[in-house]
Amino acid sequence: MDDGRTRCGWAGSAPEYVAYHDDEWGRPLRGVTAMFERLCLEGFQSGLSWITILRKRPAFRAAFAGFEPAAVAGFGDADVQRLMADAGIVRNRAKVDASINNARAVLELDVPLDELLWSFVPERHVRPATLADVPAITPESKAMAKELKRRGFKFVGPTTCYALMQATGLVDDHIENCWRAAT
Repeated sequence: MDDGRTRCGWAGSAPEYVAYHDDEWGRPLRGVTAMFERLCLEGFQSGLSWITILRKRPAFRAAFAGFEPAAVAGFGDADVQRLMADAGIVRNRAKVDASINNARAVLELDVPLDELLWSFVPERHVRPATLADVPAITPESKAMAKELKRRGFKFVGPTTCYALMQATGLVDDHIENCWRAAT
């Protein structure tokens, strides 16, 4: 996008990336439903490009009842069949099953999901100078993954957890010369 703004290197290849980068990525996010949506989408992204998930996000929201955990937790076999037939989403049985399982795990938590996830914010985070300086995993993302798995969550490895941390503003990995780094 030629608007005179310098962005993180990954953000300029498609309009969806520009909007996501400028308006969402790295901004602090709160709310159980919002965090559950991002947790699910990061899981669905595993092994795929993020642009695929961004383009399918409206269909994901419709298919997964707006990512309301109580609604998704109630999904049964007919819902799984419906999801597996929905070309608007990523039709991966393990990821569909994990999302339903994770909704049930959210309902079992003794603290709200967003509060749990925000408890893993690092005490100190250094803004990366370049994309090469952005880690794939951190001690905090490893700890988050371990705790989520302990609580019954699936598809929540340390790389997925770090991507979630970046997406929801638990860490801000906009590179130093990115316009968002200054805001």
